[in-house]
Amino acid sequence: MSLPDAPVVRRRPFALLGSELALLFRRRRTWAMLGALALVPVLIAIAVRLTTDPGRGGPAFLGDITNNGLFVAFTALTVSIPLFLPLTVGVVSGDTVAGEASHGTIRYLLVAPTGRLRFVLVKYVSTVAFALAATLLIVLVGAAIGAMLFPIGPVTLLSGTQVDGWSYAGRALLLALFTATSMLGLSAIGLFASTLTTVPVGAMAATVVLAGVSQVLDQLPQLDWLHPYLFSHQWLGFGDLLRDPISFDSFGANAVLQLGYVVVFGALAYSRFATKDVLS
Repeated sequence: MSLPDAPVVRRRPFALLGSELALLFRRRRTWAMLGALALVPVLIAIAVRLTTDPGRGGPAFLGDITNNGLFVAFTALTVSIPLFLPLTVGVVSGDTVAGEASHGTIRYLLVAPTGRLRFVLVKYVSTVAFALAATLLIVLVGAAIGAMLFPIGPVTLLSGTQVDGWSYAGRALLLALFTATSMLGLSAIGLFASTLTTVPVGAMAATVVLAGVSQVLDQLPQLDWLHPYLFSHQWLGFGDLLRDPISFDSFGANAVLQLGYVVVFGALAYSRFATKDVLS
């Protein structure tokens, strides 16, 4: 008499990632942060529209916005990089592991066939997905509100040449990708901080403070030897994407810098989480 066949277990390698992304983007806090970021280009565009006198000149970027609404996206992205984006990315990355620990759900996730390495990778990828969504949202809302309030036409690049709106749209997407790449190192730092505590607010605060400290150190000429190694050093280095022809030198340098932080702090995060007692 033959034994019945054992049930076939179908592996779904991306099920945990899909579940994590769905959970992240269903949270009211996530939508509140995305809404706050979307307000940045809206407020900039409205403020420029209401207060700028075309006959008086003013700062260069204000003149660019009044002459072409497509610059709202670029201006909003530039304004968001030093504070607003690191703040939101710090909140999301700091909550990755510490949030699960505070709610006592890590043990249940690891009871399922989910290794600790896979768990850490999924948490990191979800943070990167948020950073990409946030930057794309700023660019898209900036372009939309700029088109509503200001004239749209050919864009003059930093090299002095002009491109049409569609060409600039492609460059704007590259700017968003550059900015999302800039958040990779900070996301890894936040993930590591999140493995050190069961209090999400502590990991969030530490990540955001480190982002500020890195930017302050980057402004001190006495520490110019340290500047190339700071994860925030290349955050505003996207000028090469606004030249003709496009140069990807700064993009590559930024990616290599961020990758170094991802490797170091990702390894630290896994090392800490792999030895952490989460089942007691």
